[in-house]
Amino acid sequence: MNTDQKSGGLSGLVSRLSRQIPRSDDEPGRVAVEPRAVAADSAETMYASKTLQRFLSLLFSRPAAEVVDLGPVIGSNITFLGERVGCKIHVEDLYADIDRHVKQDKIDQLPAFLTGRFALPAGSADAVLGWDIFDYLPPMSATALAGELMRILRPGGMLLGFFGARASDNPRYTKYLIEDEMHLRYRFYPSACNRRWVLQNRDINIMFAGLEICETVLLKSGVREILFRKRILS
Repeated sequence: MNTDQKSGGLSGLVSRLSRQIPRSDDEPGRVAVEPRAVAADSAETMYASKTLQRFLSLLFSRPAAEVVDLGPVIGSNITFLGERVGCKIHVEDLYADIDRHVKQDKIDQLPAFLTGRFALPAGSADAVLGWDIFDYLPPMSATALAGELMRILRPGGMLLGFFGARASDNPRYTKYLIEDEMHLRYRFYPSACNRRWVLQNRDINIMFAGLEICETVLLKSGVREILFRKRILS
């Protein structure tokens, strides 16, 4: 079923092409950084992501790469990925989907919904920006989503996810904004549910059994940044 036909779903397809930022000759496979002096909003926090650069290096290496973003539409992210990286972006706001199911008291229907959520063919996405979506999903829903993401990823494709260290009673989601190749900003916005689920490493390994972990970083905040890669079968 096309995501544009799903009630309340927020999705889009944005495609922009432009020049690529040259890579450093002494660091093959890594993205050269163009410094930007941008002051973060007082209500936002900026930090250095340990996995973002490696995630973006994959996109730079694949002309017209296709990226699935599971967060809300953020204009600056679309501009960054479209104009600076030159990829096609599928924005699928799963946070809005979760809110709708909570408000309609249909959270038990979420696993079935997520199983058919994406209209993308199998093996069609080069990368997925998962953000912290799994922190808000009950176990069966999380398993259903992980299965769908593994289905749409191409062999060699990457998934970037953030996993919290603790639950919270604060009803809010996080918007992540790409500042440059190594930095993210984030700000909070209201939600219909709390951050209720804390996945242990063994849970993550089981859930993403079709992927291998390329890199995992534990931030001072306790958040784990994990970069997955879909195995290439020989």
